[in-house]
Amino acid sequence: MDLEAIDPSARTGNVAKLFDQAAAEHGDARAMEHYGTGWTHAEVRDWTAAVAGGLHDLGLEPGDRMLLFLPNCPQFLIASIGAFKAGVVISPVNPQYKRREVAYQLEDTDASAVVTHPALREVVDQACEDADMDPAVITVGSEDRDRDELAFEDLRGAPTLVDRADDDVALLPYTSGTTGDPKGVRLTHRNTRAQLLWALTASNVDVEPEEIRSLIWLPLYHITGFTHTALQPLVGGGRLYFRSALEWDAGECLRLVEEEEITHFVGVTTMYADMVDADDFGEYDLTSLESATEGGAKLSRAVQERFEETAGVDISEGYGLTETHGATHTQSGSTFGLRHGTIGQPLRMTDCKIVDDSGEEVPPGETGELLVRGPQVMAGYHGMPDATDAVFTENGYFRTGDIARRDERNYYEIVDRKKHVIVSAGYNVYPSELEELLRDHEAVADAAVVGIPDERRNEVPKAYAVPAADVEPGSDVTTTELTEFCLAEVAEYKHPREIEFVDELPRTTSGKVQKYKLEGDDA
Repeated sequence: MDLEAIDPSARTGNVAKLFDQAAAEHGDARAMEHYGTGWTHAEVRDWTAAVAGGLHDLGLEPGDRMLLFLPNCPQFLIASIGAFKAGVVISPVNPQYKRREVAYQLEDTDASAVVTHPALREVVDQACEDADMDPAVITVGSEDRDRDELAFEDLRGAPTLVDRADDDVALLPYTSGTTGDPKGVRLTHRNTRAQLLWALTASNVDVEPEEIRSLIWLPLYHITGFTHTALQPLVGGGRLYFRSALEWDAGECLRLVEEEEITHFVGVTTMYADMVDADDFGEYDLTSLESATEGGAKLSRAVQERFEETAGVDISEGYGLTETHGATHTQSGSTFGLRHGTIGQPLRMTDCKIVDDSGEEVPPGETGELLVRGPQVMAGYHGMPDATDAVFTENGYFRTGDIARRDERNYYEIVDRKKHVIVSAGYNVYPSELEELLRDHEAVADAAVVGIPDERRNEVPKAYAVPAADVEPGSDVTTTELTEFCLAEVAEYKHPREIEFVDELPRTTSGKVQKYKLEGDDA
């Protein structure tokens, strides 16, 4: 789609206008499918406008915050777009959170309302008690009306679409907590629109936006699942298929891709690994896929090659953060096509540079911290001006905290998290290099490397390895064998001084390894 095809009035202000334009052009087309039940784009437009009116009738005003504590379901998106139309700021919550975690986000946002599911209602009640707050609690699909609760199905009022400025906050997700306490990220209507318009106008796939069939299995509370998997097809006139992020089933995913002729799929590393490990993987017809994207952690080359060979589509890697409303780089639409091992090139209107510790830009081929600036970059952290100031340079670049390098063709590669770099005897050791090396060993399914204290070297690498499915713990592979394998492939100062076998690595539901938990084990 060309940017000129977007109604000029939808290019500014309330981002919800983009969804209404899709309904005007593709009103009778199916927009969402949820286990056999579907809604057209016109029905989505009307439902979200009524929800916006219902929120106003509840007393919510533009700028008020509303938590979405829900599993993947159509009501998550209906509530989100309805809130956009009402000018209400949504703050998604991980449905696996317990009372303490929900109370933290409830209190930090000062939420006026919570939309939740009956199975999660008790946690909401406990969190409200802990935070000493009394927000309006709206329950999706509840059959128990004995306790005077508000039902989402009854949340309807006069159709509403309020004016919002580009810089007004639309979305308040929280960082995933891989490094400690989550922070609220203030994403504006401009930020959201920038990502959606990029997705519509800059793709290397041979399919029109209205022909997109996207399967969402990533959690909707996460920015990648929400924006790039779920909202994109709704803005373009395409169709979205819902499945629960808490009930991942590789076989069911493969079946849906074949039977529903899915064109777009975004998954994390473990999803692709599970699919290629399925006994009947090669029996499925996956040729409808035009776009397969991976995020969260680096995919092993063996898994990638097997999936690509069977599906006939390359897995595209990208890069982004909650603070950048998702993508800043992608291989999709890059000038010279896909280049495995890289995150591609910067998105349109995204300015990037790599700097050393003194802030000076480094030439191609050298490593440094990646800085980004563009219309998708957050307005700042909620209620944390000092933290906001710390991550922005004087000229407006966001400090990603990631170590990267770029080549002469402007393709970028993430080397590691800046905070995860291990300084051992004065040498920089990048955990991602060792993790990738260990995954190349046939006996290792997954790996994570952290730094542990060492009196002589300051820090040394320690590896946590998950045995491959066909390896009996403590049998064929030993720590000595893996140590020798590493010593044969990398400099002596880099190799792991300790290797520990574990059943699994601690991860967020978006696929990121929670290294602070591993580091805590060794404190």
